[in-house]
Amino acid sequence: MNYILFDEPTIRTALLPFTFTRPVADIRMGIWTITEKWENWLKNPVSHLTESYLQPKFPHVAGTDNLYINGAVCPTDALVAAIRTLTDGQALLTTDQTLIAVRTSYNLDKAPNATGFFPVPTPETPVILRQLPDIFALNGDQIRADFARITAGRTSAPMTDPHTAVYGAENLFIEEGATIRASVLNAEGGPIYIGKNATISEGTTMIGPFALCDNSTVNWGGKMRSNTTIGPFCKVGGEVGNSVFFGYSNKAHDGFLGNSVIGEWCNLGANVNNSNLKNDYTNVKLHSYATDQLEDTGRLFCGLMMGDFTKSGISTLFNTGTVVGVNVNVFGAGFQPKHIPSFSWGGAAEGFSDYRLDKAMYVARETVGRRGLPFGLAEEALLTAVYEATRGPQTNQ
Repeated sequence: MNYILFDEPTIRTALLPFTFTRPVADIRMGIWTITEKWENWLKNPVSHLTESYLQPKFPHVAGTDNLYINGAVCPTDALVAAIRTLTDGQALLTTDQTLIAVRTSYNLDKAPNATGFFPVPTPETPVILRQLPDIFALNGDQIRADFARITAGRTSAPMTDPHTAVYGAENLFIEEGATIRASVLNAEGGPIYIGKNATISEGTTMIGPFALCDNSTVNWGGKMRSNTTIGPFCKVGGEVGNSVFFGYSNKAHDGFLGNSVIGEWCNLGANVNNSNLKNDYTNVKLHSYATDQLEDTGRLFCGLMMGDFTKSGISTLFNTGTVVGVNVNVFGAGFQPKHIPSFSWGGAAEGFSDYRLDKAMYVARETVGRRGLPFGLAEEALLTAVYEATRGPQTNQ
């Protein structure tokens, strides 16, 4: 059996800028990415059917018996059982005809649809990531679900620091190698997960549901509010609430970040702040890559969506419902625009220019290299493809 997570085209577009640089299923929501969730539930590796320029890094592995699963869907026991009972030529569909999975002997070269398959109804209404704000809105429940899977039958490492206060200790799980000093951890309202070799520094207040993934750090005096995930190898400080960091990104200093999603390899300078609620209490509008205009999210709270490899200077202010693309360098006074395209350089006061690909690539290579990780031809090709899709071919520089 080959398990392949596919990008449903409409959902992939709705989840830009994050899906410029990854398949839908590699978005982190909860403790794990969706890919990691499926691999845990299936007890098998999965591959991806995604955009052609992403396939070198996220290959598609198919054979004569394939289960193609919608990469925006979060697994449950009932859903996995239903998918495994599919026979060749069957498709699992929700009541609104959203395709969840198909089983086929064919090696598909694009995302499947239900046409030509025998429909089978889902046993329950699945959790599906459909829009950008879903990433943070669904995060608390996904922390709970992932926490239950990760900790089942396991014993937490002990809390050894006598100066740390823990409330709801039964909902706290600490992996080996984690360090916690003189903090307040309140897991009464939801679980707190502390990953391997993570660090919680002195004076931190943390409210569950909360996930601090492997090798990440909360700096001194951090105010970590509920429904938040800090992905692996991040450094965070200041106040963070109902937000998701995918991994390898920093917000090391004071400043507020709320109802926001930060991709990988990002850096927010000291005293960066975002608005997550409008003064007139109307719904937040967010830039749509599908319509190229602001669209109503239907939500009162929505903050910053920041694509991979983007950096912001000190004291940068992001307005309610701001979308920043991939590999942007933004700085300067005043609230920044509600949408900053990928590979832009500048700020609201100074204006924006194209971020030259060679310079952007150099900074990306240095950023990754500082963590001791390779940045090779596959990574260069991926970012070049994003540049050409968003700014035009290199020959037009």
